Amino acid sequence: MNANLAYQTSLYDQLCALRMGVTGEIPNGRLHTQISGSGRHAVAITGLLANIGSAFDFARNGPGGWRTLHKPEIHFIRDTEVAVPDPAGWRRERMPQVPDGHRFEVVPDCVCEILSPSTARKDRFVKLPIYAKYGVTHAWLVDPEAHTLEAYELRDGFWTLIATLQDDAPVWVAPFDAIEFSLADLWA
Repeated sequence: MNANLAYQTSLYDQLCALRMGVTGEIPNGRLHTQISGSGRHAVAITGLLANIGSAFDFARNGPGGWRTLHKPEIHFIRDTEVAVPDPAGWRRERMPQVPDGHRFEVVPDCVCEILSPSTARKDRFVKLPIYAKYGVTHAWLVDPEAHTLEAYELRDGFWTLIATLQDDAPVWVAPFDAIEFSLADLWA
């Protein structure tokens, strides 16, 4: 028997075997890996989740009705088309319970990618089209170095830019437009 055929690991097996601190994704049939983000990256995620999570997950000074999670493993096609957005959010009526396992198979309503020099091209040109293909309705791109937020809404299968914000601008953008917070919270 050919040794190459005796045991071939799937891309998902390779993803699962990655060392701690390395995030793996499988967009378009290719395994992509990256190490954990920088301090700026972590601050941006923390600021975003603090503002949105408080109002939308816990209904503190906001409407509630959402689940926003840090780096969930989204399986658009189980073990084949896998993305890990920085945070992702679901309306509770679409995902009433958080899965027990690590696979999230309900398409999120909103994803956010925190851009870095090493991931910006992949986030824009690989992941955004995948999110559109599977029907994610909102996507935010946050750049902690440029201090910007770009918000997109899916319309007729294509992303439409609905907001571009910079520095300390007030953030009052769909789908989280029931609250307002300062973009500067993401650079603190």
